[in-house]
Amino acid sequence: MDVEEIHNSQVREETQICPWQIVRLFDNFLRPLVHNPRKLFGPYVQTGMKVLDVGCGRGFASLGLARLVGEDGLVISADIQPEMLDMVKKRAARAGLSNRIRTHHCTVDCIGVREELDFAVAFFMLHEVTDVRAFLIELFTLLKPGGQLFITEPKIHVNRRDFENTVRLAQMVGFEISGTPSVRLGRAVVLVKPYGSGAS
Repeated sequence: MDVEEIHNSQVREETQICPWQIVRLFDNFLRPLVHNPRKLFGPYVQTGMKVLDVGCGRGFASLGLARLVGEDGLVISADIQPEMLDMVKKRAARAGLSNRIRTHHCTVDCIGVREELDFAVAFFMLHEVTDVRAFLIELFTLLKPGGQLFITEPKIHVNRRDFENTVRLAQMVGFEISGTPSVRLGRAVVLVKPYGSGAS
């Protein structure tokens, strides 16, 4: 596949976004037993970091990330569904983490945050993005040099070939592969923005 073919394969006229009404079916008290945020993100996140959880849903990753960044860090929980963000706010308040989590309402075409990031997570959501290349370019621009992007996609929705094409597209944008962590039920890669690189 050449560059244009890979790009075209990652552009979708429409996608099915997981509706907020059913999110509790898979993001509930059992979720950390399957996807433990400390184990998944602990190797990459340090106290004081500024982190983005894009497509955050009701916030299982955001809550875990907030514990990792500590009192001096910040987690930006971004989603296109306001109902998801309301759930994140309530969960953060109950967990005593409101001072570390800020919600952000993004659009289908743009994440829209302005902060420079140390780390970003796209957990089981990239297959819902209409233009993956544009999405990756925006994340590349937001990350500091040396900043990392953790992508994982569900095996049930994304086959190996499509996932590999996503990784190749990320490399074309300017990312380098820094790791391939194991994620239950998923395919995963950690990408890094190289030092000395600018926006793609």
